[in-house]
Amino acid sequence: MAPGPDPNSVGDGAKRDEATTKVPSKDPKKKDDKKEEDLSEEDLQLKQNLELYVERVQDPNPELQKAALESMRQEIRASTSSMTSVPKPLKFLRPHYGTLKEFHKNMAESDLKKLLADILSVLALTMSAEGERESLGYRLTGSEGDIGSWGHEYVRNLAGEIAEEYTVRQGEESSIEDLMDLVQQIVAFHMKHNAETEAVDLLMDVEDLDLLLEHVDRTNFRRTCNYLTSAAKYLPGPDDMLVLDIAYMIYIKFEEYPNALQIALFLDNMQYVKQVFTSCTDLLRKKQFCYMISRHGITFELDPEMVENDVDREMLQDIVNNTKLSEGYLTLARDIEVMEAKTPEDIYKAHLLDGRASSGPSADSARQNLAATFVNAFVNAGFGQDKLMTVPSDSTSGSAGNWLFKNKEHGKTSAAASLGMILLWDVDAGLTHLDKYFHTNDNPIIAGALLGVGIVNCGIKNDCDPALALLGEYIDKEDSSVRIGAIMGLGIAYAGSQNDQIKSSLSPILNDAKAPLDVIAFAALSLGMIYVGSCNEEVAQSIIFALMDRSEAELGEALTRFLPLGLGLLYLGKQESVEATAEVSKTFNEKIRKYCDMTLLSCAYAGTGNVLKVQDLLAQCGEHLEKGDNHQGPAVLGLAMVAMSEELGLDMAIRSLERVLQYGEQNVRRAVPLALGLLCISNPKVTVMDTLSRLSHDTDSEVAMSAIISLGLIGAGTNNARIAGMLRNLSSYYYKDASLLFCVRIAQGLVHMGKGLLTLSPFHSERLLLSPTALAGIVTLLHACLDMKSIILGKYHFVLYFLVLAMQPRMMLTVDENLKPISVPVRVGQAVDVVGQAGRPKTITGFQTHSTPVLLAAGERAELATDKYIPLSPILEGFIILKENPDYREE
Repeated sequence: MAPGPDPNSVGDGAKRDEATTKVPSKDPKKKDDKKEEDLSEEDLQLKQNLELYVERVQDPNPELQKAALESMRQEIRASTSSMTSVPKPLKFLRPHYGTLKEFHKNMAESDLKKLLADILSVLALTMSAEGERESLGYRLTGSEGDIGSWGHEYVRNLAGEIAEEYTVRQGEESSIEDLMDLVQQIVAFHMKHNAETEAVDLLMDVEDLDLLLEHVDRTNFRRTCNYLTSAAKYLPGPDDMLVLDIAYMIYIKFEEYPNALQIALFLDNMQYVKQVFTSCTDLLRKKQFCYMISRHGITFELDPEMVENDVDREMLQDIVNNTKLSEGYLTLARDIEVMEAKTPEDIYKAHLLDGRASSGPSADSARQNLAATFVNAFVNAGFGQDKLMTVPSDSTSGSAGNWLFKNKEHGKTSAAASLGMILLWDVDAGLTHLDKYFHTNDNPIIAGALLGVGIVNCGIKNDCDPALALLGEYIDKEDSSVRIGAIMGLGIAYAGSQNDQIKSSLSPILNDAKAPLDVIAFAALSLGMIYVGSCNEEVAQSIIFALMDRSEAELGEALTRFLPLGLGLLYLGKQESVEATAEVSKTFNEKIRKYCDMTLLSCAYAGTGNVLKVQDLLAQCGEHLEKGDNHQGPAVLGLAMVAMSEELGLDMAIRSLERVLQYGEQNVRRAVPLALGLLCISNPKVTVMDTLSRLSHDTDSEVAMSAIISLGLIGAGTNNARIAGMLRNLSSYYYKDASLLFCVRIAQGLVHMGKGLLTLSPFHSERLLLSPTALAGIVTLLHACLDMKSIILGKYHFVLYFLVLAMQPRMMLTVDENLKPISVPVRVGQAVDVVGQAGRPKTITGFQTHSTPVLLAAGERAELATDKYIPLSPILEGFIILKENPDYREE
């Protein structure tokens, strides 16, 4: 027991929390004698009263018994309200717990026995031994009174004991009906008293979340659903899906459609998406749903059931097809005043460096021009104008043709394709500009123009399918570079569309014995992109056969890695669905077997945060193998792909990768910077930045190259000054090494991507949704970077353009009911996680007020700073439709 309490203290001496006070009831009496002297008058009085009641309860006269029990109950109830310390009645009754228990055992069945059971149930709260579940036992035999009247702590303790009892009974397979009645009462109590999180926890423990639907109401459904969606990340499958299902139903029940739509997209459940459209009758809200679907980047056809009016349906389909993206992006650019085209020199800022680098070789080397092509494409992406490719041909500076021919053979491919990047999302202008290149006889230029057509159409769907019409006829040409241009173009333009027409033209290439390996590799990759996350059996079969047909020599080639990757993309984020294919992959040639296994595993669990898979992948990274084994690269990348879904897992993955760096073999170390780049993509965390900066000076040039590219990835589209400074210093440090300098230039282009208006992060909607096509583009680039020398620094540098799949404006643009941009004040600040917090906490901190359109950095959130309008989506990202607030009054 605690030393004697001070009579004047408010909450008396036994300030201990309920968990530690569960000591056996056989308390030595000696200490109590000392305490007698220290008690205040009223405490002493209380103690004597209670002792009297205990004696009276054992009296044979039922009247006396009843009166004593009633008084005891009154005393206990009056005191259980506060739980900062053990309530006095419970403390004084502690020595008598055993006596009362004994007496209860021997009592005859009667109402009095039930009354005593109720009291014992409360006493057991502090006195029963661990694991006895006495409180619950007495509760079940007691009278069915109101559970809440004994106070919160009692209800909480009961909930804990029910969860234990439930597990035991499930093991014994005995009935749980009496428990479920109690659960009903507890859940109702919790939901009334703002303890939604505890109600949800209890229902998860007893595996009966459907009960929630009866108990949620207008006041608490948001908090309940918030908790459900954030808990889903930490639950093992299939529970996580069940939890989200319940959240979806609650949102639909309260007509909170935008949130329901998000969960439907998260579950990748098209039936649910359809249901959201059919349940909602308001056309304006449907427009907002269309913006959300287009941001997620999936192909979605509206049917007459969802939108009856044909004109309306066409307009909504236009929004889903993303046709407005270019217009919105340029509105943002004009508002921020960055329309002026930038040249690569503006990005390199060579004048800021000391003499030696800038006085380097001044002659135009092809490698430097190629780098400039990429920098120019990334920086001016989507702006429709630049100073290298789109200048009119009659101007004095020479024509666009000039820049094209400053590149060598395969360099021309990237140069022509860069035009597609500059005119990104603007399909009509893009096709007009690219048209002139189709009339040359120069194969690399035609290949580039084909790829450019794919890039312009990236993420934009069009009813007349211009990309398919143009690229389709080039798939089976003689020249393999032209074929690759067309195939990759189709992969980028139709990523995620599951277009069967393309499947029927690309599948034969995979099993064509005469086709060169690079064409087959890109065909597999493009099919993986087009059917990303669809688990399509036919495509999987074609790629598996293509892998089995490869000779020993071909399996050693760098590009072969795209075959397993294409296969993996089919199962992106689809968890168990990959298992059948993974079994087949165990029969492959041992050169590629493990590589394929790791790639499939990491793709299937990408973005799920599955802890067990992270452990498997870490175990793979930790092995020390002979040379020639290359499956550890994808395992390291897989680690990042799986863990990137939520903040906690992400930080732990960064820490684990530190260990891997210290102890891993060389091929593992080469992949670590890329994994870090993926974890913090477009989110420059200082710790990661420092690690990459250290690795960019590594003695192993491959590690250094990966680190430099990753510096570009974590800073992608942020204009981060610190990274820009690091890269400038690296450019002077590596001025003699052409390959490393090329990587530095690419990274500089990435950091200033879209002049700071774009992001590569595949997550959106406050990090809840993961866009499958965006992740596919990033992962493809990272897999290519595992063999930098033969792919990016070889003649397949145009693989860098796969990043276009992940490029999205990091904007919030408000539009009125006619979808015309309007400017309103918004507060932008760091997002705060408010799940399960009491009251109405602020959702952002350290905010600044701007007028829209605004840019949102990683981890930032916006909220309207005016009541004049009501946003139609609770998550302010991308295009937000505002409607006028009818209750608004000007001050």
